[in-house]
Amino acid sequence: MAHASSVIPELPDDLDGGTAVPLGAHATSRWMWPLEGLSAALMLAIIGLLLGGVVSRYMFSSPIDWIDEVVSIAFIWLAMSGAAIAMQRNEHLRLTLFVDMLPERLRTFVQALSLVCVATFLLALIGPAIEHAREEWFVVTPTLGLPNVVRVAAIVFGVALMLLIVLIHALRTVRWPQLLAAVVLVAGVAMLCLGLKPQWMQLGLLNLVIFLVGVVALSLAAGVPIAFCFGLGVMSFLAFSSDVPLVVVVGRMDEGMANFVLVSVPIFVMLGCVLDATGMGKAIVDFLASLIGHVKAGMSYVLLGSLFIVSGISGSKVSDMATVAPALFPEMKRRGNKPPEMIALLATGAAMADTVPPSIVLIVLGSVAGVSIAGLFQAGFFVAMVLLGALLVLARWKARHEQTEGARRPTAALIGRLLVIAAPALVLPFLIRSAVGGGVATATEVSTIAVLYALLVGQVLYGGIGLRKIYAMLVETAALSGAILLILGTASAMAWAITQSGVVQHLSVFLTTLPGGWIAFMGVTIVVFLILGCLLEGLPAVLLLAPIMFPIAKKLGINDIHYSMVVVTAMNVGLMMPPIGVGFYIACRIGDAKPDDVIAAIWPYLVALLVGVVVIAAVPGVSTFAL
Repeated sequence: MAHASSVIPELPDDLDGGTAVPLGAHATSRWMWPLEGLSAALMLAIIGLLLGGVVSRYMFSSPIDWIDEVVSIAFIWLAMSGAAIAMQRNEHLRLTLFVDMLPERLRTFVQALSLVCVATFLLALIGPAIEHAREEWFVVTPTLGLPNVVRVAAIVFGVALMLLIVLIHALRTVRWPQLLAAVVLVAGVAMLCLGLKPQWMQLGLLNLVIFLVGVVALSLAAGVPIAFCFGLGVMSFLAFSSDVPLVVVVGRMDEGMANFVLVSVPIFVMLGCVLDATGMGKAIVDFLASLIGHVKAGMSYVLLGSLFIVSGISGSKVSDMATVAPALFPEMKRRGNKPPEMIALLATGAAMADTVPPSIVLIVLGSVAGVSIAGLFQAGFFVAMVLLGALLVLARWKARHEQTEGARRPTAALIGRLLVIAAPALVLPFLIRSAVGGGVATATEVSTIAVLYALLVGQVLYGGIGLRKIYAMLVETAALSGAILLILGTASAMAWAITQSGVVQHLSVFLTTLPGGWIAFMGVTIVVFLILGCLLEGLPAVLLLAPIMFPIAKKLGINDIHYSMVVVTAMNVGLMMPPIGVGFYIACRIGDAKPDDVIAAIWPYLVALLVGVVVIAAVPGVSTFAL
């Protein structure tokens, strides 16, 4: 099974130390509590500072220049401390499908090998991280005049702490013979590759296939977290086939995580947590159910409509599915819907809704590819409507034999009451989209306003959230954001290595001369991102290929917004495609069904989405008419 960073992993009952178990299987250690407290404090500081900046700028026309600098420093510390918490909790995204297929004895050795690979990468990174921090000592921030080492020291801190966590976990959970064998194997392979460095350097571009494809693929199959798969690939490529110093890896990671736009990622993650905790999402679901739930295929319409609207609040597919499924599945079962069909609709509906603002994938894509986030938000809403239409048509055809005799039409008074309850929640996604799309505020500014709005509305109208729950949400936000941003950093380093190798120029010549021009390139794009969406989940696929594919698309005259929509929608379909797609397994877990039972049911919905993707790719106006 594939685990996502935001999904609590299934943990074994036997933790006696005799078998290698997933990292984070133990309860949170007391020594991690200060780190969790630091992460929560950093998260609060970032939100508070950004809100203060918005108020000062828009209410008093007096911008505070130093806020962005302080936020950028707090942000990198949040990312690295969150990555360490995610490491302890086993919340880094990984693929365990192939490991789970192995016999038990071999599986435990591969798990031990995975831990050693992670530790090797972190150990090799400490020296370059310290060197990078020394270099940044002489760089000062423009407003406060602080040495930049105050910010980049967070990378040294995070790497060292993650290494300590991995080592403690390995010593506690792995049998000594297995651990020693894994260490000897990794050390032996590293020494052999280092001895063959002159031969590697003569292979030229073939090293890309060996290290940036082969090493990454083997690490991925062994269950190494995706961020570390990328890191191992680029580090081995530079160390064994070039004379480029490894400090470059740290520099690329730093640059990948430094974009100020990315500050909105943890804040929108926090917004999703608030949505779940307050019940705002459930209020929307209840209102839609009262409005159209009584008609044939009505509950399917409600499920898709709820995902469409709720996605515009949370920005997270997992949060969307976890909010909608418990509220609708009981009634859908009563009407004769089979669980596999329900979960198939849930999974593909979540994929459809991932372009609805404020999609975290769109924010990251805009940051990496240099595309207007406001434009992406404008286009994403209409693109999602095309995919929604395809799913609605199929859902109606599927429900032609649905039994609705027992479904009562709610009274107007009940619908009105539910509308009043849901209205504050319904306003939020349109507030986010209109503010960013209209240029009133940036995605980062809107994210802070949305969190404050959701907290106040939730406190007054939806029962509120206790302080202990808020603290837990802050820590969870830090962990998830750290996992996302570490992938972003290592993927940025890997993308830089690919670009510097010159292969992009060769690829550009090949793709720009394909028979069929831009249409053929769009077809290649759909296939590539379908495959990568299956293997790497959304963000890693975007981070890895966006710097490579977007310049080629621009050469062919393809609009950046149009191409972005094709990339994201194809990737989301791949995310839900069995037998590898991570999102497919998340949906099965939320719906409490066996993946084997859902596989057959999901394919018609995936085909419907693919038809929508082809329409979006072939008709640029779908993405650009609202710009």
